[in-house]
Amino acid sequence: MNDPNPATFSASAADALVACHDCDLLYRKRPLREGEKARCARCGALLYTRKPNSIERTLTLALAALILFALANIYPLLDFQFQGRAQQSSVLSGVRELYAQGMWTLAMVVFVASILAPLLKLLALLYVLLPLHFGRRPWRMAQVFRWIETLHPWAMTEVYLLGVLVAFVKLSDIATIVPGVALYSFAALIVVMAATDAALEPEAIWERLEPCR
Repeated sequence: MNDPNPATFSASAADALVACHDCDLLYRKRPLREGEKARCARCGALLYTRKPNSIERTLTLALAALILFALANIYPLLDFQFQGRAQQSSVLSGVRELYAQGMWTLAMVVFVASILAPLLKLLALLYVLLPLHFGRRPWRMAQVFRWIETLHPWAMTEVYLLGVLVAFVKLSDIATIVPGVALYSFAALIVVMAATDAALEPEAIWERLEPCR
């Protein structure tokens, strides 16, 4: 456990300062060893921490998320059975149906939030983490890492799943709906992506990317 010293604010040190979320006392950041935590000397609140094996854990979770993403988009999401007719739906078929009905704006939003943004975020993470794991730095790695933060608000897979569950509940009274492999994969993908975000430690990445910034 580490208590950094309060810092006097200066423009040149702005990047190395952190404010306590509880009492707003300003501190100058100190490098921590893995597993150490920095706490506020005034109120005891956690300021920042150094997660052990952050890059390796995040890389493993990102690879698992990419596999789940592929399963969620390859296999059927739901099997809809009504009056002797059966129809399978997938994530992409929902986007196509919205576009066919003239709701192209909504179709684009669903496509970006459920397919494009999560895929780009995972690929960007792997583009950054894989070379770092092997001690290398590919072209424009720092810019790609910044794009991950930009993509984060758009990768709203949980919102899409919530919409699917609402439709499932409403239609289950009038038809037989069988969940497909993609639905379970999508649910697991949300959990794994949340774990990936929790395991990621930007400071550890920026320390290795410092010459590229």
